[in-house]
Amino acid sequence: MSAPSRPRSAAPHGQAVPGTSATPSTSRVLTVGVVGAGRVGSVLGAALAAAGHRVVAVSGNSGASRARLALLLPEVPRRPAVAVAHAAADLLLIAVPDDTLAGVVADLAERGALRPGQLVAHTSGAHGLAVLAPAVAAGARPLALHPAMTFTGTPDDLARLDGISYGVTAPAELRQLAARLVTDLGGVPEWVAESDRPLYHAALAHGANHLVTLVNEATDRLRDAGVSRPEKVLAPLLRAALENALSLGDDALTGPVSRGDAGTVRRHLVRLAATAPESVPAYLALARRTADRAIAAGRLRPVDAQSLLGVLADTGREVAA
Repeated sequence: MSAPSRPRSAAPHGQAVPGTSATPSTSRVLTVGVVGAGRVGSVLGAALAAAGHRVVAVSGNSGASRARLALLLPEVPRRPAVAVAHAAADLLLIAVPDDTLAGVVADLAERGALRPGQLVAHTSGAHGLAVLAPAVAAGARPLALHPAMTFTGTPDDLARLDGISYGVTAPAELRQLAARLVTDLGGVPEWVAESDRPLYHAALAHGANHLVTLVNEATDRLRDAGVSRPEKVLAPLLRAALENALSLGDDALTGPVSRGDAGTVRRHLVRLAATAPESVPAYLALARRTADRAIAAGRLRPVDAQSLLGVLADTGREVAA
């Protein structure tokens, strides 16, 4: 057995993708290689193995990579990237950082590791198909396959894959195959145009990565205020705010900015400037954007926003000075 098992939500091999008339190529077992045993590559490799595909080789030399592979793909041999590409008769999954992806693809192509007909898929949200041009020149078939999920690189991630969306960019002739591959991973394809990949990725990073920063900033400021267990205070509030935002949009806005409470916001900024001045620019930027959205949504009347916007503008000038 090459990977921990998990409940499979994929349709049985051989079934057509719903809404299509033909049986996609991935109705058969694929021979897969994974370049990059980071959090994403190791988990997706394990998910493909759990779905019945043959993961035959993986690259990853760091201590963290070896530890992940011991948990997720214990029987799959580690090989250099070129050897992995040669072994991946059907699908080569490249899961490396965004800024190194182009170099990895170009190197594999230059060294003759890619072949005609081979599927070459990357997991970057920021890139589409253009970064795979050297692979296409070698005759490979390109896919951009980005899981919209944050990963820990542990077996716990496998259960979290069920039902998530994948940002997929694929040539028209590969869309059916890409959809089936996503189904095998337990996910749902979200088709993203090549030109929209940067915007798609910016939205995810803005929502998820900046959320982590925002939560940790709030945690630090509560500690500054003498709260001994800030995570206990924040947890129910943040969970409710997130659920409300996802279901209600801008109607979920509450708090002093959405009410136009200029005096409260001024006191916030004065105390933040004295206690944690590094937090002031972020507070200002988010408060301004919150005010804009509250006004546009009809939650805050422009007349009631004037004093608030004045406070934000005055503090912004002070920070800039």
